[in-house]
Amino acid sequence: MTQRDSIRSVGAANAAGASAAPADARPDPAAAGAGIAARQALMAATAMARRDELEAALASLGPVPAASALRAPESGLVMLRGRAGGDGRPFNLGEATVTRAAIRLADGRTGFAYQLGRDAAKARLAAILDGLAQGAERAAVEAALAPIRARIAAEAETKARRVAATRVDFFTMVRGED
Repeated sequence: MTQRDSIRSVGAANAAGASAAPADARPDPAAAGAGIAARQALMAATAMARRDELEAALASLGPVPAASALRAPESGLVMLRGRAGGDGRPFNLGEATVTRAAIRLADGRTGFAYQLGRDAAKARLAAILDGLAQGAERAAVEAALAPIRARIAAEAETKARRVAATRVDFFTMVRGED
């Protein structure tokens, strides 16, 4: 049987009403959305972390599967786009240097990372943490990233306080002669 014949036989079986997967095996869209949001949050935390923080987080996990490069860390430029007033026409603001990494763990899971700057080691560490979070180690990875998230939140709060201290409230005085 050739590959074409096997494709035809699968197609014929599906056309006849047979299904390759049971009906209850469909992914839950709400669960998929929650998983995507959690992965985005993890990638955001690793992007804002320093390399020494990622090294400490990975070391706290103990022995981890070996990671091989799907694509060696490489640096390049991305175009930053802006919008006038936040909702106007887009324009090219400038370029930023970004390093990306893609790894495969020994058990087959993959991890990806994009980092501002040219730190290839940081991008690789972030990709390994992303790969580990795709499996049973998710809770441990989240716990290892908790100090990083706490630092990021504290820095954001400090910045918000500094900005609030310089806030000017404009008001209009009403004339009594109008």
